Amino acid sequence: MIAARLEQLTPNSAARTTMPSSVGPLAALDAGSADAVATVLLLPGYTGSKEDFAPILDPLADNGYRAIAIDLPGQFESSGPLDEADYSPLALGAVCAEVVRDLAQHSPVVLLGHSFGGLVARGAVLAGAPIAGLVLLCSGPGALSDGARHDALLAAEPMLRLHGKELVYDNAVAGARAARKVVPPEVAELLRRRFIASTEVGLLGMGATLQTEPDRVAELRAVLDGAHTPVAVIAGRDDDAWTLPGQDGMARRLGTELVIVEQSAHSPAVENPDGLLAVLLPLLRSWLSSMLRTR
Repeated sequence: MIAARLEQLTPNSAARTTMPSSVGPLAALDAGSADAVATVLLLPGYTGSKEDFAPILDPLADNGYRAIAIDLPGQFESSGPLDEADYSPLALGAVCAEVVRDLAQHSPVVLLGHSFGGLVARGAVLAGAPIAGLVLLCSGPGALSDGARHDALLAAEPMLRLHGKELVYDNAVAGARAARKVVPPEVAELLRRRFIASTEVGLLGMGATLQTEPDRVAELRAVLDGAHTPVAVIAGRDDDAWTLPGQDGMARRLGTELVIVEQSAHSPAVENPDGLLAVLLPLLRSWLSSMLRTR
C-alpha cells in the first residue's frame, strides 16, 4: 500500500526540472528513465500543481513508465502568459501539445488530465498532440454549471480582482478546502503557497473558462477516432465537481465507460492512489501492448 498521509508531499524520487514551452519554462517532476517504454504526462487542475500526482509518480516509474507531472502555465512554479484569454483550455492545450511533441520523439506519450487539466488535455489533442492514449480524470464535457465549486468560482472572481490572492485564499479557498477534508499542516502550507505563487491573471483566466468552456466532446471523439487513439474516463466515487452522470455521459459519447475509483472524491491521486493505480496500470499495459502489436 502507498502511504498517502502527506498527499501532495508524499516522498518520491522525481527530479525537479522544467519543460520548455512557447510561454516559458514549465516546472515539472520527472520520475523514471528517459528510455522507458512510454511517458505518462500528467496535467493538474485549477489551483492545482504537479505535486497533486506525487503519490503515483514512483509507482508509475517502478512499472516501467516515465512519469512527468507539470505545473500548467501560470500555475505555482511555471511561467505563464499575461492575458487572461491565453488561459483557456484550447490555448493551454496548444502549449501542452508542444510538450507532448518533444516527449514523443523519445517514446509514446499517454496524456492524463485531472479536472481542469482534463479540459486542457482535450485542448492538446485538438491541437494535434501525438498521443498514444488519453485519460480524463474527474473532468467533464465543458464548464461547471452548478454545485459548490461553481458557486465558489463566481464568488471568488470579484474578490480576486479587488483584493488579491492572499485575501481570497485566506477568506474563501482555505475554508472551502477545510470543509471538504482536513490535511496535515505542512500540506495546508503548500496549498496556500502554491495558490499565492500562481499568477493572478492565470487564476482569473482559468476560473472564467471553467464557467464558459463549451462542450467539445463530439469534436474530441472525431479526432481520437481518426487517429485510433484510446481514451479512458475515470472519476472518484464521491467526486463533487462534475457529476458522475455527466462524466458517464461524456464517457459513452467517447465510446467508453466511466471507471470509478472507490474511497476517493475529486482527487484520487492523493485520496486513494492505490485505487487509481489499480485502474491505471492495467489500462496503460493494454494500450501500449495493443499499439506495439499494430506497428
